[in-house]
Amino acid sequence: MGGKKWRWGVILDAGSSGTRLHIYRWKDPEKALKGASKHDLASLPKLMTEKIWTKKIRPGISTFGEKVDKVGPDHLQSLIDHALEIIPKDKIRDTPIFLMATAGVRLLPAVQQSALTREVCYYLRSNTQFSLPDCDMHIQVIKGETEGLYGWIASNYLLGGFDNPDKHQHGKGHHTYGFLDMGGASAQIAFAPNATEAEKHADDLKLLRLRTLDGSPVEYKVFTTTWLGFGVNQARESYVESLEDLYPSSSTELPDPCLPKGLRTTLDGVPVKTPKPKNTTLIGTGHFDECLKKTYPLLGKDKPCSDNPCLINGQHVPAIDFDVNHFIGVSEYWHTTHGVFGGKDDKAYDFTTYQKRVKDYCSQDWTSISKGLNPKKEHAAKNAQEACFKASWLINVLHDGIGVPRIGMEDLPQVNVSKGTQGALEHAKEKGFLEPFQAVDKIDGIEVSWTLGKMVLYAAGQVPPKSGDDGYPVGFGGNVVSGKAVPDDFQFAGSSWRPVGGDNGKHHNGTVGGDDDDWDLDAEDILDRARTRGGQMGFWVFLGLVGLVMWWFRKRERRMRVYSRVRGLTRRRRSHTGKYVPGGNRSPLTKLTTKLFGGRSSSGGGYERVMEEGELDRFELGDVASSSGSGEYSDEDSSSDHSRGSKAGSQFGRSSGLATPTATSGGGLGGGYGFETVTTVGGGMSALNRSGLVVRTDSRERLSLPLSGGVGGVTGRRSRAGSPTRMKSPLGGGTSPLDDR
Repeated sequence: MGGKKWRWGVILDAGSSGTRLHIYRWKDPEKALKGASKHDLASLPKLMTEKIWTKKIRPGISTFGEKVDKVGPDHLQSLIDHALEIIPKDKIRDTPIFLMATAGVRLLPAVQQSALTREVCYYLRSNTQFSLPDCDMHIQVIKGETEGLYGWIASNYLLGGFDNPDKHQHGKGHHTYGFLDMGGASAQIAFAPNATEAEKHADDLKLLRLRTLDGSPVEYKVFTTTWLGFGVNQARESYVESLEDLYPSSSTELPDPCLPKGLRTTLDGVPVKTPKPKNTTLIGTGHFDECLKKTYPLLGKDKPCSDNPCLINGQHVPAIDFDVNHFIGVSEYWHTTHGVFGGKDDKAYDFTTYQKRVKDYCSQDWTSISKGLNPKKEHAAKNAQEACFKASWLINVLHDGIGVPRIGMEDLPQVNVSKGTQGALEHAKEKGFLEPFQAVDKIDGIEVSWTLGKMVLYAAGQVPPKSGDDGYPVGFGGNVVSGKAVPDDFQFAGSSWRPVGGDNGKHHNGTVGGDDDDWDLDAEDILDRARTRGGQMGFWVFLGLVGLVMWWFRKRERRMRVYSRVRGLTRRRRSHTGKYVPGGNRSPLTKLTTKLFGGRSSSGGGYERVMEEGELDRFELGDVASSSGSGEYSDEDSSSDHSRGSKAGSQFGRSSGLATPTATSGGGLGGGYGFETVTTVGGGMSALNRSGLVVRTDSRERLSLPLSGGVGGVTGRRSRAGSPTRMKSPLGGGTSPLDDR
């Protein structure tokens, strides 16, 4: 999971209900360029994450506003520990960490916000080694507009609106998607208006600059805004206050059409079985149509609009062209449409179907609903009692606030596209992404979160600019209309190009990380390509073939047989005197087989024996050690540095030296002494092939036994003490030069 070619990033989403850790990984730009296709070069860096790389804890850090000294050990540490389990140790110092607080902290007084962010930065710097060069940039309370822009980046990154614009033509040259997010305290919208609206409201747009893998700059002009206080939790509080205003202050029971029939709760939503006389409680009536009517005024549609057009609460938003602006909604948009009301298999949002499901559910009494709850599912009861209010709020915001048409799938407008992109659009339509609105949670297995957008921006900032000029940095700011390269309010991505490896990533002698690092990276690239080109099935087939070859070579005699045949084709030349020339004219194949099958090398830690005629009598056998009954031994004289084999005594790749050689008369090359295979005695005596490599040996105890009769023309006798038996020549013509003198 580590690897020298990867970069990592950590971001903590400090929301109103809790803090969620996100970890992302991407290939270092310098390494990603290696072998990149034309499409890859024109695309943004490819980020990846996994489910285990996320973790959420409750409550949010906003609860530490008056005890900031506890936010580190009592809140952040568990998330830090989880990150350290994922990210390789040698990557920690090079991994940036961000904590970005959203609506929950935005509601705190400014002095508490400042105290929290300073304490978080101090704690992270004191207790971790993550990269945190700038506290103001890495630890901050972000604006709702910024959160919306990051979400817009994440959505289009995952859907392909950036990298494959030709496959996402929505009409009128538009190829990006709008983004809707609703949390507990706020709601955001971000989209690129059509050309007419973009020109009309140019001053209201954000200029976003990214950089593709080949260093080319790309720009988008996006409108983004937020509605603080319009998240579901804040909206619920406003709704309860409106109920209190409808009834006299002396009333202790307030009818609530947004609660299931028969459910009684406190004003804070805590179920009550036996209410206390003086405490005000809410009593559910289960009238969903009335619930819609009572939540509608919370949109603030009657508020004055100083800059037309406006959508919610008198806040300006350029006109939305739903022919080309197709929105995806995350967070509560997903949970409220795919939670207790089902809809998990829905390919697109259908208002008619959704509203019917909500009405059927909310008309039930609480007793019936509670019986169907899963007691093992966390927050099941709380989600069920809040579902009707959330559904009514979502419908009002989506259709009366933002203006998404109330239509079913059969009434959707047709998109005019060319024949070349029709297939891609049909596929997208099946997913629901060409409808005016679709709620999503994940795209291609990756959660759609604004945190991904922030990290995409950071990764793009690590790509070196194509021209070598940083005149167009990665980041965002006010829309430039006067030709200024960088707006005054420009927020940089927080990253800059520098190579991976070495001291703080600096170059060493023109290379990155040295030759060894490059070799490792090449090896990783080979594995990556094996997985990518062949797919998962191809990769496993590759592993299976490797395993099959290793299984076949598990027996030493098979390895030796192959080695003998290959070595026979690549045998070194002898000199006219019969001497072996060490390392002389060795072919690459010879060197390869030497490494694979254990022959001695003339360089490194191995050596070559130089033998001339008449010298065989000077060889003494090395000691041999028993191998637990396997009948295989190792030569103590071997200088091979290969690893030992299995417990059975097999030594794959080890050189066995010159144990028990036998001279042949006239059998060698050039008339000199050659080596002939010795027929084994008792199934276990040492045998040498023509290249002098031991195939088998036998224990000292077996060799010391007197031999009678001989086998295959071989006779033997007891050897002197401390030395294995010398053998007579298999030719039967006198004694071998290995006999005792």
